[in-house]
Amino acid sequence: MRNSKLIINKLVSLGLLKHILIIGSIFLTLYIGLCLFLRFWQTRLIFFPPATIAITPAEVNLRYEEVWLPVSTGKLHAWWIESSKPDAPVLLYFHGNGSNIGDLVNRASRFHDLGVSVLLFDYRGYGKSSAPFPNEALVYEDAATALDYLTRSRNIDAQNIILYGHSLGGAIAIELASKHPNLAGVIVEGTFTSIGAVAEEVSLYRLFPIDWIVTEKFDSLSKVRSLKMPALFIHGTADEVVPAKMSQQLYDATPEPKKLLLIPNAGHNDAASLGGEQYLEALIEFLEKTRDLPRKNR
Repeated sequence: MRNSKLIINKLVSLGLLKHILIIGSIFLTLYIGLCLFLRFWQTRLIFFPPATIAITPAEVNLRYEEVWLPVSTGKLHAWWIESSKPDAPVLLYFHGNGSNIGDLVNRASRFHDLGVSVLLFDYRGYGKSSAPFPNEALVYEDAATALDYLTRSRNIDAQNIILYGHSLGGAIAIELASKHPNLAGVIVEGTFTSIGAVAEEVSLYRLFPIDWIVTEKFDSLSKVRSLKMPALFIHGTADEVVPAKMSQQLYDATPEPKKLLLIPNAGHNDAASLGGEQYLEALIEFLEKTRDLPRKNR
């Protein structure tokens, strides 16, 4: 009888072990599957390209020229909004991951009121720009194409061009700035140090091997160290998408001349509007600084 009980207990234990192993294998398979999904489909978690253009500059009484910039897979759609002032500085704007140029008209109007010419353009996959779906390499190429249009087709001196990037656009602006030290300056708003660092801010993603998963790096922190132009970092202190500490980290790593503007109570998309006069004054100061810097030191 005793031996029978031992045999039964052993069989029960083996049955439980078998079930544990089966359940463990299922969870491991799911975990590996999620890791593979995050690695090979991460562009779908980074880019959210809207196709519909909400409004055009004409709807806020801005004169503009529609421009098409050729790229390897088709064309980029852009709007050139020229200042009436001779030799006006030119602002090349890079929007975030969930916007297109139709969302930027009011911003362009604000810049235009400061006497600045503006080029707005959409990355591939956004708005009216050609496919394919964007990735890090493609948006960098698109940014270079837009700059090339200004310097070659418009014959604008690189030392008169300022890059402005919001959120993901800030990472694109920093990449371009790191490759073109003769540009007048770079302004980034609500941007991050890297995609990996953003992922680490999300508790769920900490369960995964982020360093292996993230192939779309957008590693701005390593690039700002080599910037050779004035840099302005803007961030809302209540930003829940990208924490303001990331702009502080970028600022700390950037050589002089530089400035950090933190807008109290502003979130990810309203730093400009909530910043009011403080925001405008920082822009005006930056524009004046870039024009006054000796060219030989650039």
